[in-house]
Amino acid sequence: MASSNASLIQFQNLVGRKFQLYNSLFTSLPFHRIEKTGILLSLLLNYCEEGYTKMMSPTQIIEDFFSKHTAYSKEEERLDLLFRFVQYVERQVVLFDALEDAAFTTVNDMNGPGTLKNLQSEVVQFNKEQELKDLSDTFNVRLVLTAHPTQFYPGAVLGIIHDLSRAIAENNINNINMYLQQLGKTPFFKQQKPTPYDEAVSLIWYLVNVFYPAAGRIVAFMKNNMPEGISATNPILRMGFWPGGDRDGNPFVKTDTTVKVAGALRESILKSYYIDVRRLKRRLTFKGVDIPLQELETKLYNNVFVPGHISDLTKEEILDTLNNVRETLIYKHNGLFLELVETLINKVEVFGLFFASLDLRQESTVHTKITEEIAAKTNMLPANYSELGTAEKIKVLLNITGMADPALLTDEVHKDTLTVMATLKQIQTANGEEGCDRYIISQCNSALNAMEVYGLFLMSGWKAEELSVDIVPLFETIDDLKNARAIMEELYTLPQYRAHLQRRKNKQTIMLGFSDGTKDGGYLMANWSIYKAKEELTKISRQHGVSVVFFDGRGGPPARGGGKTHKFYASLGKNIANEEIQLTIQGQTVSSNFGTIESAQFNIEQLINAGISNDLFASQKLALKDSEKELIQRLSEISLDAYLELKNMPTFLGYLGHASPLRFYAETNIGSRPAKRGASGKLSLKDLRAIPFVGAWSQLKQNVTGYYGVGTAFKQLESEGRWDEIRHLYDHSTFFKTLIGNCEMSMKKSFFPMTMFLSKHPLYGEIWNKIYSEYELTKAYIFKLTGNTELMADYPVEQLSVQMRERIVLPLVTIQQYAITKVRELEEALVESPHKKTYEKLVMRCSFGIINAGRNSA
Repeated sequence: MASSNASLIQFQNLVGRKFQLYNSLFTSLPFHRIEKTGILLSLLLNYCEEGYTKMMSPTQIIEDFFSKHTAYSKEEERLDLLFRFVQYVERQVVLFDALEDAAFTTVNDMNGPGTLKNLQSEVVQFNKEQELKDLSDTFNVRLVLTAHPTQFYPGAVLGIIHDLSRAIAENNINNINMYLQQLGKTPFFKQQKPTPYDEAVSLIWYLVNVFYPAAGRIVAFMKNNMPEGISATNPILRMGFWPGGDRDGNPFVKTDTTVKVAGALRESILKSYYIDVRRLKRRLTFKGVDIPLQELETKLYNNVFVPGHISDLTKEEILDTLNNVRETLIYKHNGLFLELVETLINKVEVFGLFFASLDLRQESTVHTKITEEIAAKTNMLPANYSELGTAEKIKVLLNITGMADPALLTDEVHKDTLTVMATLKQIQTANGEEGCDRYIISQCNSALNAMEVYGLFLMSGWKAEELSVDIVPLFETIDDLKNARAIMEELYTLPQYRAHLQRRKNKQTIMLGFSDGTKDGGYLMANWSIYKAKEELTKISRQHGVSVVFFDGRGGPPARGGGKTHKFYASLGKNIANEEIQLTIQGQTVSSNFGTIESAQFNIEQLINAGISNDLFASQKLALKDSEKELIQRLSEISLDAYLELKNMPTFLGYLGHASPLRFYAETNIGSRPAKRGASGKLSLKDLRAIPFVGAWSQLKQNVTGYYGVGTAFKQLESEGRWDEIRHLYDHSTFFKTLIGNCEMSMKKSFFPMTMFLSKHPLYGEIWNKIYSEYELTKAYIFKLTGNTELMADYPVEQLSVQMRERIVLPLVTIQQYAITKVRELEEALVESPHKKTYEKLVMRCSFGIINAGRNSA
């Protein structure tokens, strides 16, 4: 508690007070009417706070504000001021982000619990060196960067945040003022939707500027302090990459995109090595090391900068040169500057020539349609293939010989799928096998779905014994998770597939999706279903002698598997395979948790520590007892019933469309992927993607997917006399405690006074009151369970951060609701207004600041 209080004081000094100080600099910037904008915004913030305590609606607040504090009567003037407010708040959020980044190493204990330094002392204290050495051959952390559209900052703004946080850390007022001016002139809004390649370039910035140096530090620490924890054949960290490979629902990703992105990854890592070798040359000017480094620099230069140069450089060649230089330094030059060479060696061992492994992903029904078109238009499959039973289809797919010609197919997606499967060989040749070595099947709900992909690889020109690609089923919905065990058991009993696994080091990767599970079954049931699925899949895999690896599709918010992620991995016990930790890092989570070298190093260390500690120090007490599992199952079932009752209300989707900015998502130009699957113009819950679904609830400040049903479940079990069991579970299970802690975070970011005006709506009043009642019920029971009187009270720094961020964007959420109401009124009145498009744009622009301020809200 003392360390928490110290961190809170540091946060208040370095973030809270400095925000007030530097925020005042905004009003002195040399921009049009900025001083007046800042003063009026401050008035609006106070007016919002007072207005909501008086149960005023956003429309009443905005219109009263205009009439009492401005002379603006024309709609154009009012809209102009509202847009200036949005621009001002956007930059306030950037300033707050930069302040938090600058204070990170002071507010967080960089050698405390969860760090590698902490792990080192525990390994020594409990004599676990040999066990750590045994674990090093298999354990690693894989962070997979995805292009999901929840990153609203353009690349230029990310660069300003990076430089501004450094200037703040150095207390360089001149640079701070200069960067704030740059921020004022830099547009936040993207005029056009990014292409998949644009998304890749944005994320490669993080690979180069953050993960590349952070990985060097992490591996160096482990080699120097825990050498038994590092394996020469198994790097402790590996990066993954989805932009350019993820085709699920994104028709803009083509084979040439995949090849171009793979090339950009290779070029970026070689360029990083080139820069490091140039720096080395400035120090290593001695005989015996200068010439080898000069030759390596030339080869790197030719591979990166000379057009048409044949890629002839290998990871092994780079490492051989650097290791020879290292030996020369040790034996002939007293080890001078040795650490510089070793740091570069560490980076090459982690990143090879691929930088990040490019995953391919496509939805299962696409593969089914491809096999049916191939059967209809070629002789590769029986003409009656579509009429065969499942077992017969699998038998046919496992025994394919020959190659299908993509040109015979008419569907462009089908052609591209076969083409990209064949092109994987080309990528693996250039970047190394790790450059692109797995294919993920979205919405995989049968063994046949997996075998369709296997068969398509054979039809694209791969031989079964040469197939250097992992086939990764993705289980997402509650039903898919229930059926996952049976699906994998069927796959494990297929001789040809088992032979494929043997060639892939007898390892099966299984992806589990938190986002669609929550959308499908609510918060408790989704998380519990994934936990159960992991236990069952671990058990069946071990029975078949297969090493299973779980790849978690986690989003930013708790409702999509985010929040205190590392605590989940530290709480799994021995009944869930945890040899590798693999998870997606999406959208804002990239910049909020991995935006600087220091924060990336800290959060990666937390994951490494969680995974290793779970293996070395987890006793059987970590594993849930049968009685505890039954309790969570019962809570989850009651919670699911409550959530389904809400979701099945005829007004459910209509309410979300009416009150939230859901229908404006596609116009934000933040991602290349459409907001929904399928080409239908009508929005359905099934087609709606989890990200805009969760994000819409977030901007509505109701966060239904992060807590709904929890209070009802607690109340029901209390009435059955089981409250003491729940309290005991909370006190003794890290898994359950983390689950409830993340639930608190979702609730802390909710604000019902903003939408209270809907409580009396003739159509949507019932659903608003139902959600609000569940929120209040859940909050009351969480207080009873934790003994606290505030949400997130156990995490005071995060609590204050959320409070400050929510206050900064209160004018934005108010303006957004005002604009949504204006659009709705114009549509309902069937009035053609020249301002309708402007109000729609205002809704969309407010989204940027709201989502960015939340940091993990979508």
